Amino acid sequence: MKNPEIKPGRALICGSMAYDTIMVFQDHFRNHILPDKLHMLNVSFLALQMRREFGGCAGNIAYNLKLLGSRGYVMATVGHDFGPYAQWMDQNGVPRDYIRVVTDEHTGQAFITTDLDNNQITAFHPGAMGHSHLNEVDEAQEVSIGIVAPDGRDGMIQHAAQFAAKGIPFIFDPGQGLPMFGGEDLKSFVEQATWVTVNDYEWSLMADRTGWSEADVTKKVAALVVTHGGEGSTVFTAGGKIAIPPAPARAVVDPTGCGDAYRAGLLYGLMHGLPWEKTGRVASVLGSLKIESRGTQNHKFTMAQFRQRYETLFGAFQ
Repeated sequence: MKNPEIKPGRALICGSMAYDTIMVFQDHFRNHILPDKLHMLNVSFLALQMRREFGGCAGNIAYNLKLLGSRGYVMATVGHDFGPYAQWMDQNGVPRDYIRVVTDEHTGQAFITTDLDNNQITAFHPGAMGHSHLNEVDEAQEVSIGIVAPDGRDGMIQHAAQFAAKGIPFIFDPGQGLPMFGGEDLKSFVEQATWVTVNDYEWSLMADRTGWSEADVTKKVAALVVTHGGEGSTVFTAGGKIAIPPAPARAVVDPTGCGDAYRAGLLYGLMHGLPWEKTGRVASVLGSLKIESRGTQNHKFTMAQFRQRYETLFGAFQ
């Protein structure tokens, strides 16, 4: 399959919206958890530092796409407590036309406690995310490209099928939602998608569950993109594989959300008809800019600053 020509239009981002509450325990979990008492664990950690961030895969992707001068339209379900997030989106020019409020649920919430070894204990409440299947791709107007990012299981299945039925090219990005799906589910996603993107661990899991190799997947999609953290990424196509170099960050502050930033770069490149070599580099630069800031939506830059960073690392942007 070749990359389809993307007509001018909107990017529809189907995925999660969530609040991330992050607390820091100024000690080590190991000092307070007794190995021989794990069967009757009852501990409390005093966290003197706490911050609340706006997150969720769809929100993060749309925020990064807006920084690149393109508009991504989020399709998601949120709860009655979404007000502060809605205000944040409005302030940053991120559309919320296709966000549905489920009034008897909370917005998805992650509660993360980190110790001084950077070990984490996380509890996630999906809340309204479990109703994502209530949204339908048909409700969105002028969509030229889409992405199915981690969300409620039924929503991911339905949105992939709806994109395919409408002939809208889309990226399948299972992310942390991958464990919800068996081999046949994943095969169905790949057969409907135009592109697939995963990190190297997720690819290992997908390959194990489907029994498919990179070559098998690229017979069905235009490209399989596998990221390798700080070592760059690889784009597999029917014509071979393309190694995408990493974009070194000036400081490694917080890797949370880097994958979503990378995926926004993929969308940007596809929407602008860039070759894979350049699309991958745009995605890498966006990920490195994110890693330099704490939180998933606190980094800011102008397109002039983005071009300068890109050209410093990789040469001419256009």
